[in-house]
Amino acid sequence: MKLAEATSTFIPRIEDELRSLLEVRTPSAARHYEIMQYHMGWRDPELKPAQASSGKRIRPLLCVLACMDAGGDPSQALPAAAGIELLHNFSLVHDDIEDNSSTRRHRPTAWSLWGVPIACNVGDGMFSLAHLAFFRLLDRGVSQRAVLSAVKSFVEMNLALTEGQYQDMSFEERLQVSVKDYYAMISGKTGALLAAASEIGAIIAGATGDSLRNYREYGAALGRAFQLQDDILGIWGDEQETGKSTANDILSKKKTLPVVIALNHPDVGRRMRTLYAGPRFEPDDVPAVLSLLDLAGARQATEQAVKEATARGHAALQRLDEVGASSAHELLIELLNTLVSRRS
Repeated sequence: MKLAEATSTFIPRIEDELRSLLEVRTPSAARHYEIMQYHMGWRDPELKPAQASSGKRIRPLLCVLACMDAGGDPSQALPAAAGIELLHNFSLVHDDIEDNSSTRRHRPTAWSLWGVPIACNVGDGMFSLAHLAFFRLLDRGVSQRAVLSAVKSFVEMNLALTEGQYQDMSFEERLQVSVKDYYAMISGKTGALLAAASEIGAIIAGATGDSLRNYREYGAALGRAFQLQDDILGIWGDEQETGKSTANDILSKKKTLPVVIALNHPDVGRRMRTLYAGPRFEPDDVPAVLSLLDLAGARQATEQAVKEATARGHAALQRLDEVGASSAHELLIELLNTLVSRRS
């Protein structure tokens, strides 16, 4: 089985699980669930049925593939996979509010259509449903012990996610952000979800000890490589492929790794900090920032960091391979390679 076949097999099943979780539970609160469904891409702004972009579903797919790779039945992992995806989308609803973002996936965000209070509550509802999803594991024959372990990993991930978001928001208010600070932030904001997705899939399959740690290490490395590649595409990507302006990350003064590298560079750091301490950027400011990033070698350094994170992911898979790989092992390798070589 290749990754494309695995994706076409499992993503529809994950989608069915998600739709089941987001069914209207209380008729008088139907709109609450319909706004959740809007965010997931299943309804239009008038809340009529639609099919819009809903993201890549990488996190739930990883959960299912890790379960399969660890020797488990991938269908048993579907509720947890759906819960992980709901938790991810809860964080996006709240991120949009915290970042004052009016669009996501080329559509208006929930808060921009229905207001901040309603969107906050919608996000909270998705957070609750994400946790409830894990209790469906018992109906799939997963042991109580494994469910408890999976829920513990899930809740710890939730906390790490909020820590990463706090650090990211704090970066907006200061120029002194080290590379170490940046990695700590993305380990929570991006890495925690992918590390937990891989670990939880393996827990459901019965993995323990070193095997479990290697699945977690693989997911964490995947998360780091994924975010670093995102940082590169956010500045130097092809707008025709990414679907968004490559000036946005600069105009918003987002402190991605290339920017952090330049801010701390011995030669250009002072000029970079002066620019970032100044007034809001306009499009005419972008070339100057790009020039400083080039002088700091920020792109090359970030590309090297992608390679190092990818190597860590492959090393974790190699350690798992030494104790006997399953038919899904090549899928995890392909997933890692595909995500770090993507152009959108």
